[in-house]
Amino acid sequence: MFVRRTFWMSLLFLLRGIGAVPDAFQAEVQPRINEYCLSCHGEKKAKAGVNFATSTNAASLFRNPQMWESVIRQLEDRQMPPPDKPQPTLEQRIVVIEFLKHLLDNPDPSWIPKDPGNSVVHRLNRTEYNNTLRDLLGVTRHLADQFPADGGGGGGFDNNADTLFVPPILMERYLTAAEQAIEAADPARLRRTPAVWYRTERGQALKDLEDLATRAYRRPVESMEMESLTRLFDSAREHGASIDLAFKGAVKALLVSPSFLFRTEHVESGRAAWRLTDFELASRISYFLWSSMPDDELFRLAEKGQLREAPVLDAQVRRMLLDPRAHALAENFTGQWLGTRKLATVANPDRGRFPQYNDAVREAMMAEPVEFFASLLADNASLLRLIDADYTFANRALAEFYGLPKVDSDHLARVPLPDRRRGGVVTMAAVLTQTSYPLRTSPVLRGKWILEEVLGTPPPPPPPLVATLPPDDHVTEGLTFRQRLEKHRKDPNCSGCHSRMDPLGFALENFDPVGRWREKVSDQPVDASGRLINGDEVNGPVDLKNALLARKGLFLRQVTGKMMAYALGRGLEYYDLPAVKKITNQLTTNDYKAVTLVSSIVQSYPFQYRRGDKPIEMAGTGR
Repeated sequence: MFVRRTFWMSLLFLLRGIGAVPDAFQAEVQPRINEYCLSCHGEKKAKAGVNFATSTNAASLFRNPQMWESVIRQLEDRQMPPPDKPQPTLEQRIVVIEFLKHLLDNPDPSWIPKDPGNSVVHRLNRTEYNNTLRDLLGVTRHLADQFPADGGGGGGFDNNADTLFVPPILMERYLTAAEQAIEAADPARLRRTPAVWYRTERGQALKDLEDLATRAYRRPVESMEMESLTRLFDSAREHGASIDLAFKGAVKALLVSPSFLFRTEHVESGRAAWRLTDFELASRISYFLWSSMPDDELFRLAEKGQLREAPVLDAQVRRMLLDPRAHALAENFTGQWLGTRKLATVANPDRGRFPQYNDAVREAMMAEPVEFFASLLADNASLLRLIDADYTFANRALAEFYGLPKVDSDHLARVPLPDRRRGGVVTMAAVLTQTSYPLRTSPVLRGKWILEEVLGTPPPPPPPLVATLPPDDHVTEGLTFRQRLEKHRKDPNCSGCHSRMDPLGFALENFDPVGRWREKVSDQPVDASGRLINGDEVNGPVDLKNALLARKGLFLRQVTGKMMAYALGRGLEYYDLPAVKKITNQLTTNDYKAVTLVSSIVQSYPFQYRRGDKPIEMAGTGR
């Protein structure tokens, strides 16, 4: 791996002094960019859409900080400049890398606007709707399953507000679901008084209705809203309805109200940004951790105005993560981040060739990463266990599938692993299966998955009209599948990306298309060796995990960014970079603890603030 000369660079900074240089980018980086990069990445030619000519000072880096993060990685891995182009000296390369890192890690506040991000009214997605009805009315039926499927937007999660549209058919389904919810409701949730409905006086009925509306709207009900519900109740009574029916009619109106179906936040005109109210913060926290409404304790703290106090907020996060409802975070975040949820709808493996892959195994496969992540939250364990761990979660079906000691239960339980071949999400069968083809493994898909989902360094899309590889791994024309792939990689249009992806994927070749361990492929010994782009040799999953742990900084930033996107319900933007870096640093100083990640996100500026209608000031950005 490329060696960072941190001591040498510290001395360089001390001698020159960042403050003494008018613009570190112009002084130390731009000359090297002009000399070695501009011929391919300038105004006349901008290969891969990268144009360095538009970056003229340190502030301009933050027009596209993700691109400059990629530049750093490619310089470290010696991917750029290409081998057939003039190369900078080792010292020049170190200087550029270290200056870029320093500038990106220590931006002047004026370079990045303090922007909490786009504020879109957030419709409850199907999971949130079901869970909210459960906690509001005691309804355990999944009534939202009859709604149209939710989208998956920025960050890849189905709670992204930008993709939660309201098609016309959805309003019809809301009406039907409201009626079904009332019929299935726990009477004690509808009416919090011991009196029997039809004997309750009007005043008590309206008090119960106000209490229910306050919880349903996740904030104190406004007087105009209560007046509207009261009119509905009284009108029904005037037309001969019993108190019971009049009450249920008002509840139906409540359940189709935008204040219930959408997570709304107050608007302050003429301001660039403002802090959320305690009730709004309570909703953000509860839908982040539970995919559901706040509970009584969050409501109580919000009513007292105490929730925003940092120690109180941290204590609430820890309390909520120990609640069974926190399993929703593990299930919804993990299944979508890792892509393992797809196994529920995509029939990937050929069951004729892999009869051991059955419905019971598939369900256990999908549950394994969820239970594993849930255990990290419950135990406040290190997030690095996602890369390497000495245990996993398995039931009877999955333990037999993996060849582990017998588990006498259909429920997943923590199971010790005999060696490091397994352990961590990369070697879980759900991941290995969804990155394979029906009849064979795919080192390309597996390597691409690691780059995208584990390291956050996705390769560019493949060029058009790329030759395809055969659908199975049989020896053909005397060539193994690996030999055919290596022949394919010699194409200069393909070699750049394949040199990054394939070695990572080859390290997992001991796992077959459904994630079982194997020693041979088509009667040939498995070759799980490869050379990573930085020159490191890997051979098998243990070496691969060591290589990933060596780049834990990239992994921590990736998991932080993914969870922040999930928490905010939107894709991340360049102005979120300071928050991501701050949280990543907090993880590093707190032994990578899972609860630190969650609590730090809740305490962050983007989570606690909302963008207004006044333009964000961006003085000094060079835009």
